[in-house]
Amino acid sequence: MDTLGTIAWAGKTGPATAHLATAILKNRPHPEQGYRSCLGLMRLGQRHGEERLEAACLRALHLKAYSYTSVKNILAAGLEHQPLDSDTGQFSLPAHDNLRGAAYYHKEDGC
Repeated sequence: MDTLGTIAWAGKTGPATAHLATAILKNRPHPEQGYRSCLGLMRLGQRHGEERLEAACLRALHLKAYSYTSVKNILAAGLEHQPLDSDTGQFSLPAHDNLRGAAYYHKEDGC
């Protein structure tokens, strides 16, 4: 399978899958590595269905996680069903007396 064939297959599944396959092929130092990852995506599509694969690829693109393993983990955890709007990439810490925010370090106290 060549690059165009791989992207054509991914395009049949959906635009996010095609975009992810293109990113995988582009980010690998050797084309063979990218092909193996794309073959893995094909197997995930057979196992989980094309609709779930497309949703997982969309989430992986949103997270800039261009790998077979990322898509596999998204599908395994069922995260492809979660809304993308809440993904800001930041973690919220619980309120605690020992945690200081940015305002603490930007105080003007003359020292």
